Amino acid sequence: MKKKKERSGRLTAAARRAQLIEVGRAVFAESGYEATSVEEIAARAKVSKPILYSHFGGKEGLYAVVVDREVERILERIANAVSSGSPRARLEQAALAYLTYVQEHPEGFAVLLRDAPKQSSEMPALMYDLADRIGEVFTEQFGNAGYDSKIAPIYAHALVGMVAFVGQWWTDSHKAPPVETVASHIGALAWMGLRHLPKQPTLLD
Repeated sequence: MKKKKERSGRLTAAARRAQLIEVGRAVFAESGYEATSVEEIAARAKVSKPILYSHFGGKEGLYAVVVDREVERILERIANAVSSGSPRARLEQAALAYLTYVQEHPEGFAVLLRDAPKQSSEMPALMYDLADRIGEVFTEQFGNAGYDSKIAPIYAHALVGMVAFVGQWWTDSHKAPPVETVASHIGALAWMGLRHLPKQPTLLD
């Protein structure tokens, strides 16, 4: 039997840590990192500030844990999405996986898009990791089609950026199409562009 509380009725250390992460994620999503205070998080969680400090060392420590969990959550979805299928199917599945994450975890997505603490590199790391996963698909397809596979990261980062911005628009829009429709259009745009990509593209005069 799982013990969520101690005999005294207080939360166990593990349960308290999980609660603080959930509360922190909600507050960071609402206010952003800079505008969030330790006092506000502690008040929402109904604990004293020393308890929060004992678990995370402060606001930045809690923020880092919140972001890390969201990063792992979305990377796992992307990795599973691009693990099988045709190249085009993988592109569509990757877009759908990302947008489904946005739909199911709006607070987590809001945290990832908001301001990070100074000297923080979590968001760039997220984007690079996503681009690397997509880049594996691109590199394989580029090689098979006779293109220089070394340029695949350019298109991988372009796709990730496109999906991220579309995800933000889709979240904010009150009349956005269903997630499957959005993912299919993103996949079609990316795939059609790749299908007609010149061997050596140059700028127009």
